[in-house]
Amino acid sequence: MNGIIPDVSFINNNEQRTPLILVLDCSGSMSGEPIEQLNQGLALLENALKTDVIAAKRVRLLVIQYGGHDECRILGDWCDAMAFNAPRLEANGLTPTGKAVELALNEIEAEKQRLKQAGVAYTRPWLFLMSDGVPTDLWEGAAEYCRASQAAHKVAVFPICVGEGASADVMGHFSQHGIQGVKRLQGLQFRELFLWLSASMQVVSQSVPGGQAQLPPTDNWSSAPV
Repeated sequence: MNGIIPDVSFINNNEQRTPLILVLDCSGSMSGEPIEQLNQGLALLENALKTDVIAAKRVRLLVIQYGGHDECRILGDWCDAMAFNAPRLEANGLTPTGKAVELALNEIEAEKQRLKQAGVAYTRPWLFLMSDGVPTDLWEGAAEYCRASQAAHKVAVFPICVGEGASADVMGHFSQHGIQGVKRLQGLQFRELFLWLSASMQVVSQSVPGGQAQLPPTDNWSSAPV
């Protein structure tokens, strides 16, 4: 994970990449149906990306789960969508959102360095942040880091609130657009959310680095953040 070992996938596939890092709340409040629907959504994302001939080669994924005793875990290594296997998540513990976001931002920068060293072009990485609660750690510094990275066009940040226990105001601190940059999941519509994410990745993976991509609408899974 330190960026000095060349990735064989860059040798076999020199297509441009779109890095996508999924930062997923697996705290105790996600137990039961929420975590089950989240797992089904991840499996759906895996299948959708693998069946798109371009996205399968161009989207790079990494999953970070956070929960436990203020623990953040990187599940596997960065890999192309064609090699991605959706992890099976379990819910327990606390909500160290700040620690998870800081880890994610550092992983994104390390991956960008690997891509540069391999001579592989890339579009702006996506940080997909999901939470159903409020942070249980000191998150403000990580939020400032996240906003600054987004403002500098180093990353596109998508904060998603799950359920009524998630604070759109807090999640808004992780976006340069504030609360207006936050989406709230309607009920447990993880299927619709991950279908949107896979469709968005298919669009972005075909875009020119530095260009603008027209993302699909979010109306069928999101509601007003407040």
